[in-house]
Formats: sequence, C-alpha cells, structure tokens
Amino acid sequence: MQLIFMAPKTTVSVIKADIGGIPGHAWVHPKILEYASSRLREAVKSGLIIDYYVFNVGDDMSLLMTHNKGIDNPEIHGLAWSIFKEATENYAKKFKLYGAGQDLLKDSFSGNVRGLGPQVAEMEFEERPSEPLIVFAADKTEPGAFNLPMYKIFADPFNTAGLVIDPQMHGGFRFEIIDVYEGKVYLLDAPEHIYSILGLIGTPGRYIIRRIYRRSDLTQAAVVSVERLNLIAGRYVGKDDPVAIVRAQHGLPAVGEVLEAFALPHLVEGWMRGSHTGPLMPAKFVSIDPANKIAMGPKMTRFDGPPKVGALGFQLHDGYLEGPVDLFDDPAFDFSRQVAAFITDYIRRMGPIMPHRLPPEEMEYTTLPQLLSVLKPIPVEEYERNRMKYLSEKVTATVSVTGGGSGD
Repeated sequence: MQLIFMAPKTTVSVIKADIGGIPGHAWVHPKILEYASSRLREAVKSGLIIDYYVFNVGDDMSLLMTHNKGIDNPEIHGLAWSIFKEATENYAKKFKLYGAGQDLLKDSFSGNVRGLGPQVAEMEFEERPSEPLIVFAADKTEPGAFNLPMYKIFADPFNTAGLVIDPQMHGGFRFEIIDVYEGKVYLLDAPEHIYSILGLIGTPGRYIIRRIYRRSDLTQAAVVSVERLNLIAGRYVGKDDPVAIVRAQHGLPAVGEVLEAFALPHLVEGWMRGSHTGPLMPAKFVSIDPANKIAMGPKMTRFDGPPKVGALGFQLHDGYLEGPVDLFDDPAFDFSRQVAAFITDYIRRMGPIMPHRLPPEEMEYTTLPQLLSVLKPIPVEEYERNRMKYLSEKVTATVSVTGGGSGD
C-alpha cells in the first residue's frame, strides 16, 4: 500500500489594531513595534508560529504571522490580542499616546478577535512551487476602500492583461461580497456578473469584497478584512483601516497587475475624524529593519492624512517569509502620489461641504448628530405666518459636549 503524504497547508494571518498614536493619529510609537516584534520572536521560538513581520501604516500596527493552525485559531488570535492589550498598558497608556487602546472595544478575549475591534485578514492554502504574496494595509479609511482595486485586479482586463491571455485566468474569478449591515453574503462571478458586482461594491460602506477565488479550481486569491468598528461599538471610535492579502503569479494576476490597480488614487471615505472623502495615496515605507522584522510605514500628516495604503511583497516558502520589498517605493508611483496630492489640495477647498464631508448616514456615529440636535426647526407654514417675529428673536444653538471619542 502506497502512502500519500499531503503537504501541510500554510496559514497567513494579518491582525491589525490602532492602540495609540504619536502625536495624535500620525504614527505608531517605535517602542510598540519593537515590543510586538519581541513577542512574536518568542512565539517563533516556542513553535506557535513559523515566521512574522511587524509593520505600521499611520497609527495602525499590523502583525503578519505564518503558521499551520488554520484561520480563526484561538492561539494565534489570543497571541495578537495579548500583544495589543499589553502594548496598550505598558506603552500607549504610559506614554499617554493619543487614543490609547482605541480599537480594543472589549475587555476580555473570547477565543477570536473578530468583533473585538482589530481588523483580521487570513488565508489558508497549499503553497505553490513559487508563492509571491502581497500584504496591503491602509490608514484613515474603511474596508470598502479596497473594493475598486480588487475589482480591477480580478475583473478588469484593462488593468490585468492575464484575464485575456493567461489560460488559467481566462475563466474569471468568483467574488464573495458581504453586506456588513444585514450580515448577508453574495457570490458573484466575473465576467458574467460584473454589472451586479459593481452595483454592490459601488456602496463601499455597506458591501465589501471579502474573498476572491479563481473559478476554475476555487483557488483563493485574496482576502480583505471587513470589520466595521462603528457597527460593533455603536459609536465612532476611529476609522476601520483595512488590511488585505493577495497571492500573485502562476495563474493569478502578476505582481505588477496587482499593483497597477493602485496607480489611480481613487476617492475613499475616512480621513480627518473619519468624516471626509479623500484620495487613497500609494505610500512608501519610511524604513525596513530585516534583523528585527519591523517595517516603519508612512505618517499621517495633512488633515490627518490623506488616506494612505502601503504594500509589502514577500516570497513565501514552507511558511517562511522572504522579504519584504516595499512595492510602492518606486519612481513609477511618484506621479500617483502627485495626483493624490493635487486631489487632496483640491478637495480640501470644499471644507465641511459634501462631497468632501461624508453624507449623513456615515456621520451618524460621530458627534455631529449631538451638535445638530439642539437646533430648533420651525414648521414652514408657521414661520411664513410669523417671519418677522421669529427673525427678531434671539437665536440659540449651543450644545454641551461631554467629550469627543478617541477617534476624533
């Protein structure tokens, strides 16, 4: 009897949280990244994980971990939760960082960080002979910010030539889209259902591309975090700031096709106080420290932004991460950054007026409804009958605010 041994599947997990910024919402304190790296180094020695990398974009810290334990594993999620909690207590609160622990919406861990505040993107798969991997992280925006790039990568032949000329991709991809308000999942195929796909993902605050599969064999190609913090907390506590994992090459879009989708800095929601629309700028990392497995990402400055996305490229082998390569650190993306800067300058001139400020349904979790609630409207007919009387009266519109959220 011949025994067939199956190679163990590799799990790639990215778990991200904002546990405090320096100053304000600009950046992650370097000591927090160093602490997280030391904890993950211990986890490698203990055999809990195979490899890791710690990085940030703006004030969000991401823990990239590889292991063989599958997705939603309590040990892996517990490790991430303990790092976030201990870094909050030992560093963020000690240094009085702004918004210390703001993404940690619950006090206790219950086996999984989903629903507790952190963003999660995980994928389990058998490694191919060569396994290029790109990890994306964005700050000052929401999970739906990845809708347009993911659509372009896996459904738009003007972005991805492989959809036309690669036999393994010619059959298209299956999109898993989640309605985060109703808790429903839509499965739609490209190219047959692209109009329906666009009809959903054009509302990125509600319908979010979560996973993408190659239709010919259901190979998973991408995963995006979909947690909406305001839906968990019932109030504004900061923008969601998504992470994503994309596999590339060998019957999947090439690395360059994946990155091409970010060349146009499309408009996303978030930015200042989570209340404004702005361009998603493909940003360079400030530094990469291979010895300590830390990548320090871009800062958030102008109007707490603009929204930025970073991309780290790895070659995965037997669970080990070779790299990273800062994939937006290239003159080819300089013009994209200039376009984003121009859009930033233009749309800032709109001030508090839509479409720069978000529509009412996205403002309901901020303090704006509280501020507007003190206004006393007058019925139109009543006002027209007694207009001079009302005009001569003193107008009051004061509000007592008990304090803004850490996400302000």
